[in-house]
Amino acid sequence: MFCRAQDVTQLKLKDFRPKSIYKVPVTAIKRAKFPAIDMHSHVFAKTDKELEQWVKTMGDAGIEKTIILTGTTGARFDSLYSKYARYPNRFELWCGFDMIGYQEPGWSEKAVKELERCATVGARGIGELSDKGLGLRYPGGFGPHINDPLMKPLLKKCAELKMPINIHVAEPYWMYLPMDSTNDGLMNAYTWRIDLTKKGILGHAELIKTLEDVVRDNAKTTFIACHYANCEYDLSILGALLDKYPNLYADAAARFGETSAIPRYMASFYERYQDKLLYGTDNEPESDMYEITFRILETLDEHFYYFNFYHWPSHGFGLKDNILKKVYQGNAKKILKK
Repeated sequence: MFCRAQDVTQLKLKDFRPKSIYKVPVTAIKRAKFPAIDMHSHVFAKTDKELEQWVKTMGDAGIEKTIILTGTTGARFDSLYSKYARYPNRFELWCGFDMIGYQEPGWSEKAVKELERCATVGARGIGELSDKGLGLRYPGGFGPHINDPLMKPLLKKCAELKMPINIHVAEPYWMYLPMDSTNDGLMNAYTWRIDLTKKGILGHAELIKTLEDVVRDNAKTTFIACHYANCEYDLSILGALLDKYPNLYADAAARFGETSAIPRYMASFYERYQDKLLYGTDNEPESDMYEITFRILETLDEHFYYFNFYHWPSHGFGLKDNILKKVYQGNAKKILKK
């Protein structure tokens, strides 16, 4: 059968699928070296069968428990809780804040009551809150930023209820850079690019400041900055916050691709902040997804691809066992036992 060679002059960047030619060690890891708690996942199972399969996949991969960040309140949260409550030892559900009517008098009181109600139903934390520049996203649009005085009663109540808050601020720095040939994250950045011309939008540094403000001013509330606070381009920013604030943690969810490009730096970062970093995935709960995260964290493998994450090659961090135990489970248990 005649096979026409690819015309590389017509090859699109999105179709680039290189295969490594390097004959280097390849480590297949089907199961986490130590029992793991996935601190960042979502409502991926839509049916009972899918939920059953997820539990099986978790068992095979060594995932002891998964935190489901529903971001919901009201009847929607109740329905999700009822569904996942079939596996109480496998899943823990977190709710959101009811932002509807946040500009109306008396909103804070109503939102606090709904938070208390969700906690009574079974919510054990808050998340994922998300602010990519226009304010906290909710079904009606965008609300205040997390450091707005309107949010103070909710944050105080979280401290009283011992409910940690998972919060997403900003986006990876590539999304703010020019979408041109100089952007080395272009293949992903273009899809999620940030339009800084939008009225009222906050930039990357401004959003990090909202995070610091709220962590500083609510010392009794535990915060988890998901996705390394989107500071993977300069982790000294996150490091400075982790050094300063005992109530701040960070998860690695959905940022394995970005950080596996700098494995030696990441290994040193994990060494320094081993007591503040959490395992999380934020991706479809399939066996190969878990396996690639284990390979990045546990091995010293070099130059391997996983296109479900990113188009550039990954490299393993080779974390030490004592650090892996904390990242996989120890640090999460410190938060969850509260």
